[in-house]
Amino acid sequence: MGCGQSSESKEGKQRNEEIENQLKRDKMNLRNEIKMLLLGAGESGKSTILKQMKLIHEGGYSRDERESFREIIFSNTVQSMRVILEAMESLELPLDDQRAEYHVQTIFMQPAQIEGDVLPPEVGQAIKTLWADAGVQSAFQRSREYQLNDSAKYYFDSIDTIASPTYIPSDQDVLRSRVKTTGITETTFIIGDLTYRMFDVGGQRSERKKWIHCFENVTTILFLVAISEYDQLLFEDETVNRMQEALTLFDSICNSRWFTKTSIILFLNKIDRFKEKLPVSPMKNYFPDYEGGQDYGAACDYILNRFVSLNQHPTKQIYTHFTCATDTMQIRFVMAAVNDIIIQENLRMCGLI
Repeated sequence: MGCGQSSESKEGKQRNEEIENQLKRDKMNLRNEIKMLLLGAGESGKSTILKQMKLIHEGGYSRDERESFREIIFSNTVQSMRVILEAMESLELPLDDQRAEYHVQTIFMQPAQIEGDVLPPEVGQAIKTLWADAGVQSAFQRSREYQLNDSAKYYFDSIDTIASPTYIPSDQDVLRSRVKTTGITETTFIIGDLTYRMFDVGGQRSERKKWIHCFENVTTILFLVAISEYDQLLFEDETVNRMQEALTLFDSICNSRWFTKTSIILFLNKIDRFKEKLPVSPMKNYFPDYEGGQDYGAACDYILNRFVSLNQHPTKQIYTHFTCATDTMQIRFVMAAVNDIIIQENLRMCGLI
């Protein structure tokens, strides 16, 4: 009997050790798995960051994958021209050359989703002719008054390439393509010993109620703000300034009880567009307490302080970066810095520093 009990006791002890070892492994794996939530208002650049992660850490897009973006790029390009032409009607801006009216009808005849491997030649010609029209250019200069994709100018300037029968989208073409994110998309990639699971959630107001599903065990929040949108109104509510909406959203995330121990990294994004806009659209018109005029550095400092000052936790640090999400080299550098921050935070959570 004694021998039997000793054997059972030994087996029980071994089982306990196995369970404890598995728990340790699970804890270590959880520590090595970084669950990163991408948050921010609509069109702040979250999906572009995910595409950059694929370019930087997964060897980029294959030819087949790039070809699969053709229809999206065609649709983005045509839809952007349609938006400008519709805005011209409401802004009462005529075409400079009335002979281009034929091309206007060509654009309006196109479906919302362009299908096919080649952009119809008459559509490419219509966009090229209209983009050269002074009336269209005047409407484009007033694009803050309506809802136009950031990628519009890039695609219009590239129309000869896009309309070519042999067109294969470049990485930059793919980065600038726009599909509204609905629901939650996940991208997994590995940097060193860390496995990142990045979750992109819809930025529009109607999508925000779905964020709660991503909250458990979140290591880091990457919050994006399109600082170039300081003079624009929301797509969903054209009475609300986009920057004010971003400030309100950041306040609610930064000071949420769910995220008291979650590190927050703030990307003040679209600095290229911001720099272009400052001289022609004074920030003081939208933020009366701003006193920096057209000075880019002063404007950046002002926006940075507006966001960071919302943090109500004296021990919580907000890590900030000014970014251009379509600039792969810059995002590679910034994400390396983000990785260092996360490693430091992990070591701190484990009590190792």
